[in-house]
Amino acid sequence: MIDDPRSIQRLRETVCRLHAELVRYGLVAWTAGNVSGRVPGEDLFVIKPSGVSYDDLTPESIVVCDLDGNLVEGDLAPSSDTAAHAYVYRHMPEVNGVVHTHSTYASAWAARGEAIPCVLTAMADEFGGEIPVGPFALIGGDDIGKGIVATLTGHRSPAVLMQNHGVFTIGDSPKAAVKAAVMCEDVARTVHISRQLGRPLPIAQADVDSLYDRYQNVYGQRSHL
Repeated sequence: MIDDPRSIQRLRETVCRLHAELVRYGLVAWTAGNVSGRVPGEDLFVIKPSGVSYDDLTPESIVVCDLDGNLVEGDLAPSSDTAAHAYVYRHMPEVNGVVHTHSTYASAWAARGEAIPCVLTAMADEFGGEIPVGPFALIGGDDIGKGIVATLTGHRSPAVLMQNHGVFTIGDSPKAAVKAAVMCEDVARTVHISRQLGRPLPIAQADVDSLYDRYQNVYGQRSHL
């Protein structure tokens, strides 16, 4: 029994709208990729249905699952990545949004099994260091989720490159996870280009720490209430 159907509907609307951001930033092709969001106060999350075109997504087509990945509400089959999202939500209670993409440059790093080194201030700001690589895992079960959790637990980065696969990002909201996916692809592209020119220059750890703290705690607007 869902206690607050209105909160489910609001989240479905938000998650449906955020899928358009994946298209806008060129992070997905065809029907690949997905966004999910945890339902506040419930052991539930909402996620894109499997194999549905982004043009055809509506709030009503976004499905509701429990934290074991079982379909609770909706007429369509959940994403093939549902078990991975569910595992993350079960084991990382601070996470309220998960995103998966196969964005080109970040997935190229994943295909090499190589972490993206922190050689840009934008990386220090958003990721607090390198973007790590998670283990190879087959799609469909919760092995991908296990790899995400094992790699990101205790790590500042909200993004992980799953080897030979693509990008998973987490956030305290679905929007934050989408932002991390956008920024992951942006820095993956820039660092790749810098390596074509020569050896990227590392940033000292103390400076990475300072940049991360400023961006996370000072940058942007703060409420004065």
